[in-house]
Amino acid sequence: MLFNSLNFAIFLPVVFVLYWFVTNKNLKAQNLLLLVASYFFYACWDWRFLFLLIFSTLLDYFTGLKMAQTENQNTKKTWFWISILVNLGFLGLFKYYNFFVESFATAIAGFGFEIHPWTLNVILPVGISFYTFHGLSYVIDIYKGRIKAEENFIDYSVFVSFFPLLVAGPIERATHLLPQIKRRRIFNSDQAIEGIYQIIWGLFKKMVIADSCAQYANEIFSNYESMNSISLLLGAFYFSFQIYGDFSGYSDIALGTAKLFGIDLLRNFNFPYFSRDIAEFWRRWHISLSSWFRDYLYIPLGGSQGGKWTKIRNTFVIFIVSGFWHGANWTFIVWGALNAFYFLPLLLTNTNRNNMEIVAKGRLFPSLRELLAMISTFFLVLISWIFFRADSISLAFKYLVNLFQFNFKNGLQYLSIERYSAELLLLIMFFLCFEWISREKEHPFFGKWTYVRLGVILFSIITLGVYSDITDFIYFQF
Repeated sequence: MLFNSLNFAIFLPVVFVLYWFVTNKNLKAQNLLLLVASYFFYACWDWRFLFLLIFSTLLDYFTGLKMAQTENQNTKKTWFWISILVNLGFLGLFKYYNFFVESFATAIAGFGFEIHPWTLNVILPVGISFYTFHGLSYVIDIYKGRIKAEENFIDYSVFVSFFPLLVAGPIERATHLLPQIKRRRIFNSDQAIEGIYQIIWGLFKKMVIADSCAQYANEIFSNYESMNSISLLLGAFYFSFQIYGDFSGYSDIALGTAKLFGIDLLRNFNFPYFSRDIAEFWRRWHISLSSWFRDYLYIPLGGSQGGKWTKIRNTFVIFIVSGFWHGANWTFIVWGALNAFYFLPLLLTNTNRNNMEIVAKGRLFPSLRELLAMISTFFLVLISWIFFRADSISLAFKYLVNLFQFNFKNGLQYLSIERYSAELLLLIMFFLCFEWISREKEHPFFGKWTYVRLGVILFSIITLGVYSDITDFIYFQF
């Protein structure tokens, strides 16, 4: 069930009405309704994988209870590792098994041996990377003594499977979401209106920006061999805004939907394309995943403490693992490693925390230095997105080689054969200006001229939104 579908437009109001007008006086009934709605929402993708979600939930719920009930450290450690290995085992089986066996077969073939490994012919369970990480953080936090085990199975199940975040995040923490689930919620009209505004903004990002950019990015990447340098640069530019509009649009709809039910989710994006260096970019892009790897992988490895080589090792580990989390393809690993190379100079010179505040805070315009820093950072990100988008490493390098041949023959060749690409560039500029003036807020509908802004965005969705080819959100595949 897509957020930008008619089914969801029917599903959401029905759950909202039942939640606030039928079960509003009983917290247990509200949470049970959220759980049933979440399971129905997930079953609409593929009901068979609902059993995997329920099994994962049961495993971590009982693991938490068993660890809380024992005083024996060895027993606690045993239960901890059972949960970790089973969770990662399922994730590895469904998401990475084919990648590993096919990579092994390719490597063996290089030595003259040919094998035909058995591979899984099954689709990836939607959202498995996200709900697995929900459970992992819960179990780790109990093991480390940061939280107590949750005894109410319904409450814990809602934490894992709350439908706005179930299939593409943000990746929540039990310390943040569980207390809200256990607390009685009273309808707040201001919070609900803010949620509606955020949903509308997310739909604009997805339907107007992302889906429009996708049409051009797909064509350029599919025909890159016949494109000149400026067209290839344009293709990477379009994909940069496709993935940003798509993923941050999903996050906005998720956060806005949760607010309709009196729940605040973790913010996942904070205007990342206004970053002045790569470190700042990663503090503003997919924040819930970046912070998850920081807290559960980077810091346990030693973080930025220790010697130079320890810092370098930890930086590459976290970025490569982050890349691999996104998908079973060498392109994602190279994408992660490239971002590690970007990040290293900042880490080694202790300048990775220079830009903690939003750019040009309290000012309308950035300084020339800030502007150049944002442009150069965006260009580095744009180059890395080529690996993220390409089907293989060889295609990514071929795309880059053609891009840097500086072939400008025929000028804007791709613009000349498409009706609306000039208008799309103007639309992206409008989008950037809209975000710029709102960069110190969570979304653009705070402040003056709210209804004028809302009217412009709604008009844009109606007139410019892509309805003919409703597509999945990109991060559903992860």
